Amino acid sequence: MCRVVDVRQAVLAKNDTLAGALREELAGRGTVLVSLLSSPGSGKTALLERVLSVSAGRGVPVAALTADLATENDARRLARSGVPVRQVLTGGLCHLDAAQLRSHLEGWLPEATRVLYVENVGNLVCPASYDLGETLRVTLMSVTEGEDKPLKYPAAFGLAHLVVLTKADIAEAVGFDEALFRENLARVNPGVEVVRTSARTGDGVRPLVDRVLAVAAEGVCHRPVMADAPADGHGPAHHPDGLAVPRT
Repeated sequence: MCRVVDVRQAVLAKNDTLAGALREELAGRGTVLVSLLSSPGSGKTALLERVLSVSAGRGVPVAALTADLATENDARRLARSGVPVRQVLTGGLCHLDAAQLRSHLEGWLPEATRVLYVENVGNLVCPASYDLGETLRVTLMSVTEGEDKPLKYPAAFGLAHLVVLTKADIAEAVGFDEALFRENLARVNPGVEVVRTSARTGDGVRPLVDRVLAVAAEGVCHRPVMADAPADGHGPAHHPDGLAVPRT
């Protein structure tokens, strides 16, 4: 068992190094990487399609890379926004890592890109452990998923710089208790901002784009408390921008 833990820690440590190098490289060219995490069915792709269209309409050079186990369906949907899009097929892996991401960016990402959105595989477990070199980590959750989701997936929500509620237009219909959700979220990530959105109505999309562009312009975002936990092999290890990577 100790050997398994040692190997896992070595893999994550190598990923952290590669992610740090990618972060510096992107910063040097003026590109902000926004990592999107969520469960399957959260409406992440539909919302991202709206976000890309709004960004493009403002003249902001954006691009998107989307990861799935199979099919290029999401890339085709996102490409309707008119921005550069690339699909990554993980071949059964439940997450992206920094090396895989960098290999897909080489020779593809337009030099003028101001914001790069990376849509990870629909999963709140594996992706939470891997730093991708992002400046802004966004965790999304639909109102149909349950108010206790932050407590069930503390790394995914506890390491987020921003949390997005999706499908907010049906919150009342499904009996979503937003106050309880925010209370549970505050237990793992006190002070994190929550943006309510609906891909169907468009509500919250412009404020979300505004938030991302503010981070791109100012380089300042929320620092999760979990990012300051000691990197002792039992808690998370953190990189310079405050993103923590669980070691458990």
